[in-house]
Amino acid sequence: MKNIKVDLLVIGAGSGGLVLASGAAQLGANVALVEGDRMGGDCLNFGCVPSKALLAAANTAHQVNHSDKFGIKAEIVSANYADVMAYVAKKIAAIAPHDSQERFEQMGVKVIRQYAKFKDRKTIIAGEYEITSRRIVLATGSRAKIPNLKGLDEISYLTNETLFDLRKAPSHLAIIGGGPIGLEMAQAHARLGIKTTLIEMSRIMVGHERRFVEPVQKSLIDDGVNILENTFVNRVEKDKADIKLHLSSGKVLLVSDLLIAAGRVPNIDRLDLEQAGVKYNEFGVNVDRNLRTTNKLVYAIGDIVEGSRFTHTASYHAGIVLKKILLGLPSKLRTDHIPQVTYTDPEIASVGMNFEDAVRRFGKKVERSCVNLKTNDRAITDSKAEGFVEVLLLGRKVIGCSITSKNAGELISFWAFVIAKNIKISNINAMIPPYPTLGEVNKRVVSEYYAPKVFGNKLLKYYVGIIQRFSK
Repeated sequence: MKNIKVDLLVIGAGSGGLVLASGAAQLGANVALVEGDRMGGDCLNFGCVPSKALLAAANTAHQVNHSDKFGIKAEIVSANYADVMAYVAKKIAAIAPHDSQERFEQMGVKVIRQYAKFKDRKTIIAGEYEITSRRIVLATGSRAKIPNLKGLDEISYLTNETLFDLRKAPSHLAIIGGGPIGLEMAQAHARLGIKTTLIEMSRIMVGHERRFVEPVQKSLIDDGVNILENTFVNRVEKDKADIKLHLSSGKVLLVSDLLIAAGRVPNIDRLDLEQAGVKYNEFGVNVDRNLRTTNKLVYAIGDIVEGSRFTHTASYHAGIVLKKILLGLPSKLRTDHIPQVTYTDPEIASVGMNFEDAVRRFGKKVERSCVNLKTNDRAITDSKAEGFVEVLLLGRKVIGCSITSKNAGELISFWAFVIAKNIKISNINAMIPPYPTLGEVNKRVVSEYYAPKVFGNKLLKYYVGIIQRFSK
């Protein structure tokens, strides 16, 4: 057994772990990074990068096949699934060097490619290494949650970790789960010409108001996705080369491939957290506002912590821990300014509170201002005028924003900054966005808030009348 002593031990080389290890090493700390699987974690290999590459390919095919609305006649194109997945693999390979073992070793990080488990409260076993560290950070991420579904263990099914290994196009892809992963993959495959069915036990994108989901749902249906809401899969069984799905409606669905996208679970199984006195539950590791666990030497970041499981959240967590344990600076977790985006066409994005939660907490004090994209000239010229932007206000303070539109993920960054810095809506009104841009809607939603207060103000009208009467 080889003994190592370091200042900081990071377990997991995904987004959060890499940000933390990089920052700590560049600040002069002695850092070890342990990873039992692939460098770059879920985001690079099975999540954000491949899914967005697949969406880019699918959207390109869709744009060509619908170019007639722009007055352009093009031959209907069909996708070569193997070539598309090869394109996805190339994009992973292009980004991989940034997350590589070699790059981090050049920074001075000791990289150990083994799974880790606790020996005691401050010691980790990773292969032939016994590592003692002043601080330990858990950044092991999450994986697809596999439902307790009768017959599932008797068939071959897909998750996000295996989907991008496919080279033969499914003849009929069924997806269980109507969250972000399910919707993105359903639309991508439908736009590649693959028959696709999406099955959701309640309704799709249940965390968003229905009216923000409806443009996305319409788009998926127009793309050919068969959406089955309020539907359970009671059991599955193999049928020769296909898979039979027995639905709660009594119908039987015959498909070639099944993708499980029914949520995520934290990767805690291998860690032996009990040995370290780290408490956890089915949703993740228990942490305080400093992201410290029940073991004061151990912190947890990213998907292993209950809450929003996004790459940018993991990076944000890494910054908090870096400031706390290396710089000794106060840095506490907050969640109200963390945006979330589903990258369908149109996209759905939000930050802060939704209307239902806001009213539940603040009652009638909550005001809302909404703009339809049909009033935005750039959305009209680009034939992307389906959607809304809505801002929630408590006095002059922005407490939430929801957007359904083309590039909603880009637009929501502005509102995440507004909430993070507590910028008053009156200050936003001073902004001059360029014309014509989609970004004008962020200014327009503020103008819509002020319009009835200004143009419906009788006292102000009286004042204007006086000025006009007596001014020379």
